[in-house]
Amino acid sequence: MPKQVKQSKRPSDVNELAHRLVELSTSQSDTPSVPVLPEGMSDYMAAIGRKGGQIGGKRRLKTMTKAERSKVATKAAKVRWSKKKHK
Repeated sequence: MPKQVKQSKRPSDVNELAHRLVELSTSQSDTPSVPVLPEGMSDYMAAIGRKGGQIGGKRRLKTMTKAERSKVATKAAKVRWSKKKHK
């Protein structure tokens, strides 16, 4: 189990607490708030996700029975035809 990080006690005085919160929120940190990804990492992850999605759909259809496939198709058709047309 990881060790818990001790935090300093919260001041009981309202003014001290407000001062501490302002200092924490306006303090400059050396580390960037958003981690920097290596070049091309986003494209790589998108390709991996797309590949998994393509495999998953085919595998899902193989494991479904005819009745389940029919039920899914009927539901999809109802949703498609229930949408209002935009002019």
